[in-house]
Amino acid sequence: MQRARALVVGINWYNTAMLQQDQIRNFAIIAHVDHGKSTLSDRLLELTHTISKDKMQEQFLDQNPISRERGITIKLAPVRMRFELQEKEYLFNLIDTPGHVDFSYEVSRTLAACEGAILLVDATQGIQAQTVAHFQVAKKLGLVMIPVLNKIDLPNAQTEIVMKELTQSFGFTADEMFFISAKTGQNVEQLLKAVIEKIPSPRGNPEAPLRTLIFDAVYDEYRGVVAYVRVVDGGVKKGDKVRLFASNVKTDVTEVGYFSPYLQQSEELTCGEIGYVLTGIKDIRQARVGDTITIAKEGAGMPDIEPLPGYTTPQPMVFFGMYPKSSDDFGPLKESLGKLMLNDTALTYSEEYSAYLGSGFRVGFLGLLHAEIVKERLQQEFGLEILLTMPQVLYERREDGSIFEPYMLLRAYTPTAYVGGIMTLCQKRKGTMVDIQYHEGYAVISYEMPYSMFIRGLANDIKTISSGFASVDYEVIGYKPADLLDLEIRINDNPIDVLSEPVYKEESLYIAREKAARLKEILPRQQIRQIIQAVINGAIVAREEIPPFRKDVLAKMSGGDRTRKDKLLEAQKKGKSRMYAHAKIDLPQEALFSMIERK
Repeated sequence: MQRARALVVGINWYNTAMLQQDQIRNFAIIAHVDHGKSTLSDRLLELTHTISKDKMQEQFLDQNPISRERGITIKLAPVRMRFELQEKEYLFNLIDTPGHVDFSYEVSRTLAACEGAILLVDATQGIQAQTVAHFQVAKKLGLVMIPVLNKIDLPNAQTEIVMKELTQSFGFTADEMFFISAKTGQNVEQLLKAVIEKIPSPRGNPEAPLRTLIFDAVYDEYRGVVAYVRVVDGGVKKGDKVRLFASNVKTDVTEVGYFSPYLQQSEELTCGEIGYVLTGIKDIRQARVGDTITIAKEGAGMPDIEPLPGYTTPQPMVFFGMYPKSSDDFGPLKESLGKLMLNDTALTYSEEYSAYLGSGFRVGFLGLLHAEIVKERLQQEFGLEILLTMPQVLYERREDGSIFEPYMLLRAYTPTAYVGGIMTLCQKRKGTMVDIQYHEGYAVISYEMPYSMFIRGLANDIKTISSGFASVDYEVIGYKPADLLDLEIRINDNPIDVLSEPVYKEESLYIAREKAARLKEILPRQQIRQIIQAVINGAIVAREEIPPFRKDVLAKMSGGDRTRKDKLLEAQKKGKSRMYAHAKIDLPQEALFSMIERK
């Protein structure tokens, strides 16, 4: 099993107590996906000599192999850097963040541990969906933001236009903005100096009792939970007796340190610093993200200590059935999901049983990409082969029999040339327009629509219509009544529960026929006939048939009368009947994912 960053690379007793609190800067880089966050992080690592050039590689902070394969950041990544300006040394704690909408909760956790943020915008693309979303979160938390235009070295950069967009949309002034090329390093040093000048030093009282916020965590197979922390008040060192507020667990600190970006042991973590704490806790439920670590002392004379606010737990919106391909892996799968939940608070799971697949879990995700990443992590980090059923949203079934479905407020950021096509698509997907705003060269369109449309490929369709230029953001706004029917799929009269789903009444016949036809294409032929039926309210509304392989049992006969031939054919017929009654239908993964691709 891969142990994410849980390896100490040497011991560096760098004494941060020599630094004053006003020499510390905690900040994040926030941006839309593919706007250059990780590349800028690489340049900062080089500029501060945190990583030598001979060891440098692209996306250095994205140590997760899935991140490197996909070229996107999926996990926040902290690192400590030192920088000298005017003969005064500063300590930077940088946290690189994801940009995809499915991992927005990673950004909110990161920003809660910082005083400022670099708002990075691609000069060739301008403001995108997550640019706005991250800006609003940072503004709500009161963070100081430094607007930065990246990729100014590219020939198609629209620096003046994007600068004007930032002024109009966010209220920045032209003299606040920095113009850089993260790839070449142009003006990156000036940006680093601005971090010192503009972002405030961390707040907090070094003389107060310890209060430390857990903003992330990983599980080490040998040392237990590794808590990523921001020290808000006081300080913590090896040997301290501490208490975790939420679980009320008291334990001893076995090690503290910082991120180099690997775990680097140090003497202590002081007020305002970002680092890690090891306590030897092995139960992942006892050290959750958002909890507060404080001193364990109690009694007369000790002040009352209030826990830190923590985080709002994100609500999963897409649910899959997750089943191990081998029944022996049920226990390891349950344990692995628990470990992933330690630092992925959006992940939820509960046990369920399928008549077709056996024991498994109903797992909740923030979106389809989130589900893909978790599946890959289970395969790569834990060596598990799993099967995912079709995605579904969480419906509410009321006592009167009515069904309510989640609705979202969808915002599409698009060049004005594609406004008409996107509006037509959203209206076809049950959308109701809420607002449309035109800016220089682009528009922001807002629609209310069922969240189920998102898992049916809405984002990909918008990308296709806009030739890849549009981006989307969404937030769930509540539940509304839905006119749904239960569609059941049967194969040879056996209900396949993992292929059944609620469907809109007006689409039910079309979906039933399409689903039956897709299964006919995907299911492999067998020795028996396979009859596929789609059933709504007890009525068969669609039927397909896959003919069996046929063996010529008379091929080896060189002669004989008709009676002998009839006996062979009758025996073959009886064998087919027994196979029909007892054979197990083989459902490949493509069949279970077929509805994802439905338009």
